[in-house]
Amino acid sequence: MTGASQPHVLAADAAGIAEAAQILRNGGIVAVPTETVYGLAARADSDQAVAEIFRAKGRPDFNPLIVHVADIDGARRLARFDASAELVAQAFWPGALTLVLPRLGGAALSSAVTAGLTTVALRSPSHPVMRAVLAAAGVPLAAPSANRSGALSPTSAVHVAASLGGNIDCIIDGGACEAGIESTIIAQRASGSWELLRPGPITEDQIARHVGALGDATSAGKGKIEAPGQLSGHYSPGKPLRLNAQSAQPDEFHIGFRDITGSENLSSTGDLALAAAQLYAVLHRAAASDKLRIAVAPIPDHGLGTAINERLRRAAAA
Repeated sequence: MTGASQPHVLAADAAGIAEAAQILRNGGIVAVPTETVYGLAARADSDQAVAEIFRAKGRPDFNPLIVHVADIDGARRLARFDASAELVAQAFWPGALTLVLPRLGGAALSSAVTAGLTTVALRSPSHPVMRAVLAAAGVPLAAPSANRSGALSPTSAVHVAASLGGNIDCIIDGGACEAGIESTIIAQRASGSWELLRPGPITEDQIARHVGALGDATSAGKGKIEAPGQLSGHYSPGKPLRLNAQSAQPDEFHIGFRDITGSENLSSTGDLALAAAQLYAVLHRAAASDKLRIAVAPIPDHGLGTAINERLRRAAAA
């Protein structure tokens, strides 16, 4: 039960997955590794279980949750899929892409999951542990990032424990997350066109090859909140953050990139995938350092760099 000083940590093996699945079926909340970041999972069809997510995270109830499903068949029971949505799901699922689609009227989902909207955000994850948990639990799982709302996302079990402590039932320790940043989110409009709500590991160019050019709905404050990560201030390290810093002041922890060495370097070779995978872990260490502020070297604003810069801009605004 929640309330202990530290959550129970389970191994990412058959016994740990079975125990976690039983907790979830009973309405508990479990931190589970995914290929993006650790998610705080609860059964998506239970008002009480979903309320536990909001309570543990201190998350505003107008902010929708992503529902994780095992496959496209499971997603079709919750949302309307036209030919374009089928094409995108077949191309990128399982994987780090979330689709915001029209919710089916009879979908077995807590109303809190969608924050009262007529749409639902769906993802079929590729991480073997999360897939095993979904299969064992037998229900779709709402799973936002496993951290206090607005804070840095967790890419390890240690990050989860430090952020949420005993507010959750348990953590499955599956090691470090591969992608290291949250999923890309796209929304289908009534016209059938698609808009980008949040950049992520799957790039806009990759998606456009299947459905054409995407509209841009990523600007802070543009329209309603339809999916996670759209608040103007988010991913906060708890210290002032300065971007595009070629050098650092004495009181700054300098996060480097490429030939800007810094206190730590996201990738000395300019590998954006490596930089994304390390971003939150390095920000966590910067936040824990004795420096009062954080400075980040310039990151190219293309491909995965677009997603990295989007996280950094919101972190700087938090």
